[in-house]
Amino acid sequence: MNIYRQVWGEKVNTPRRNVEQANNTHGKVISFLTNGDAAELSARGAEGGGGRGSRLRRGDAALKPVSAGHKSLLLVVGAAAALFLSGCSPNYLVLNPAGPVGREEMHLIVLSTVLVLAVVIPVFVLLAFIVWRYRDRPGNPAAYRPEWSESRILEIVWWGIPIIIVGVLGFYTAKTTFALTEPPESSTQPLTIQVTSLNWKWLFQYPGQGVATVNYCEIPVGVPVQFELTADSPMNSFWVPQLGGQEYAMPGMAMRLWLQADKPGTYYGHGANFTGEGFAHMGFNVVAVSQKDFDQWVSKAKSTGQALTEAGYQQLKKPGVMGTATYSSYPPGLFHDTVWTNGGRYDPKMAGMGGTDGRAGMMPKGAASMPGTGAPK
Repeated sequence: MNIYRQVWGEKVNTPRRNVEQANNTHGKVISFLTNGDAAELSARGAEGGGGRGSRLRRGDAALKPVSAGHKSLLLVVGAAAALFLSGCSPNYLVLNPAGPVGREEMHLIVLSTVLVLAVVIPVFVLLAFIVWRYRDRPGNPAAYRPEWSESRILEIVWWGIPIIIVGVLGFYTAKTTFALTEPPESSTQPLTIQVTSLNWKWLFQYPGQGVATVNYCEIPVGVPVQFELTADSPMNSFWVPQLGGQEYAMPGMAMRLWLQADKPGTYYGHGANFTGEGFAHMGFNVVAVSQKDFDQWVSKAKSTGQALTEAGYQQLKKPGVMGTATYSSYPPGLFHDTVWTNGGRYDPKMAGMGGTDGRAGMMPKGAASMPGTGAPK
C-alpha cells in the first residue's frame, strides 16, 4: 500500500514501511523515514543552502563528541586542580606534620609525588599531542615513520628514566625507613608507653610511671616516645598522622613505633585496620604538653584515678565502645601477660624495661618466663 508524505513541500510516493501517523493539526502527515528516505534527506540537506537540511546538518555538527585529545587535556587539568586545591586544606593531617618522624615521612611523600609527576605529566602531554597531531583528517601533514620504534635513543630514554626514578625512590625510601627505627635525636630520656588494641578501644600503660589510660595518652613535648604495640583482639594498626606513620598491633607480638611531638597540642589518632562493628569509634588523642605539665598529670592520675584490676581489664576486653578513662595503677606485667596469652614471648630487656638498647622484641618460643610477668627468669 502506498501513502503520500509531504517533505519540504513536495510529495514523495514511498512504499509503507513501519509508518506511524502523528497529529495532523497543520494538515501535514509526518511519519518515520525508511533507510532510503534518510539517505535522500541527507543528500538534499547537503545540497540546500539555507533550507531545513542545512540547519539539520549544522545541528549535527554541534553534537559531535569531544575528541580524545580534549578529554585527556581536561583530565590532566582537572586532576591537577583537585590535587593543588586539596593540598591547601589543613584537614589533611599527614601533610601537616608536628614532629621529626612526621616531617621525615612528609619529605618522602613529597619526593615520591615529584618523581611520579615527572613520569605522569609527560605521558599525558605526549598523549594529548599525539592524538591531536596524528588525528584522522584530510591532508594531515604528519610524517609517517613506521620505523620509529627501532630508535636506540628512544629505547634509552624510556628505559633509562624509569630505572633512575625507581633507583632514587628506592634509595631514599630504604634510608628513611631504617632511620625511623631509631629514636629521634634528643638530649632527654625516651618515654615508653605500652599500647594494647582492644575491641573497640585503646589501652595505654606507662610502665615508668605506673598509670594507665583508655582512648588517650599524654606525652611531654620534645621527648622521644617508644610505643610498644600489641593486641588482645583482632589485628589493628596504630596511627597518629601528624606525628608519624602507622605500625601494626598484632596479638602475640610486641611491635615498636617511635614518635615525638615538637609542639604542644592534641593530635588525633585512629586504628587503620578494620576490626568489626565498632571500628569507627576506635579513635584516640595524643596530648602533648610541657614536661612540667606532664609530671603534674601523672601525679594527679595517681592520686585521683581508680585502679585497673584484673577484673576491670577483663571487662575492658569485652567488645564495646567507651569514652576516656584514667587509672592510678594496673596489674604488674599486664602487657607482658597479654603478649604471652596470645602465643608470644615478650622480653622486657629488649623493650627498654631492663636493658639499654630500648628495643621491643619476641623471646624464642621455648624460653621460660616468670609467672605473672612474662619476663624471662
